[in-house]
Amino acid sequence: MVSNRAISSWLYRYVILPLGQMLIFILIAAVIMTVFAYILAILFPEPRPNIVLATQIGRQLPGMIISGVTIGFVYAMIALGYTLVYGVLKFINFAHSEIFMFGGVIGFEVLRRITDAGFVQSWSPVILVIVIIAASMLGSGLLAVVVERVAYRPLRGAPRLVPLISAIGISFFLQDLVRAYEAVARNAFQLTYPVSNIPALSTPITFTIGQVPVNLRITSLIVIVAAVLMLIVLNYFVNGTKLGRGIRAVSQDMSTASLMGINVNLMISITFFVGGAFGGGAGALFGMNVGTINPFVGFTPGIKAFTAAVLGGIGNVTGALLGGLMIGMLESFLNGVLVYFPALGIRYTDIFTFLILILVLIFRPSGLLGERVDEKV
Repeated sequence: MVSNRAISSWLYRYVILPLGQMLIFILIAAVIMTVFAYILAILFPEPRPNIVLATQIGRQLPGMIISGVTIGFVYAMIALGYTLVYGVLKFINFAHSEIFMFGGVIGFEVLRRITDAGFVQSWSPVILVIVIIAASMLGSGLLAVVVERVAYRPLRGAPRLVPLISAIGISFFLQDLVRAYEAVARNAFQLTYPVSNIPALSTPITFTIGQVPVNLRITSLIVIVAAVLMLIVLNYFVNGTKLGRGIRAVSQDMSTASLMGINVNLMISITFFVGGAFGGGAGALFGMNVGTINPFVGFTPGIKAFTAAVLGGIGNVTGALLGGLMIGMLESFLNGVLVYFPALGIRYTDIFTFLILILVLIFRPSGLLGERVDEKV
């Protein structure tokens, strides 16, 4: 029988500890962004006539934090795909943006077909969301395995620039493939999730924090809950399973792992499947939350997720989570603050996001938590 101490140790290591890390990262990001916003309010108290910036920040603060956590978890899930592949093969899979997009398209197609069949009102919203996310994760995971087998495995011994060029080529191919399919199937590129037809997903939760009314979108809550659950499962998979140990062994030394009887190709395929599945799940969650996707929707979130991976420390799973939440929170706060500056506006949000990438690459290229490097003896 399993002792109570062993159960407690398992819960602490694989549930309580990752949950605590997420909560700490959210608090750190929220505090930093709140201080940054109020510093702007001190420097520019009235960016527009009759607009007191500190008052506006106080009213919007809960909503900005919720929005930042929501998009931050999406970026973190995409960033995990980059960091897992880099940890094993030491190259950046720039086709991962399209894996994310593909998951969003699968989620749309599944929900659209369920809606057209008339089952959407009879299904439980929980079951509906699970089916959409599971289908997106499975489809994107399998696609990532195919991409690895076709575009990367034959180039495994080549210089790093070669698979990078191959990744860019696959990225354009997947964009045009999805665009061609949607053109033939629907004669449209802008795909709108029919979430508005589902009252349980389109009716927000309203509550008050102090004197500030807050509307929490159900889709935002779904993103947060689903992302937290999937990140806990990933933590257990990587650190607590035999397959996870095999992946970490291949990441540390591919040749030695092969000599020890580990199937290197299988471990790499599993890594791509897991990374692709997380990207696909993020695509479905992003589509449900934003509402509209297209074959080119993966580029900007993919670049921001890559920035998040670099910010946290490329190859570091915990760093990808921290970087995603930091970038998401920064984007949310800038969207809420820059709108009051006539010369700027929210169009300048991405400039500040990518400025972080430049500064990190210049002053701390290993990231906030450092690149995951295993010492070989």
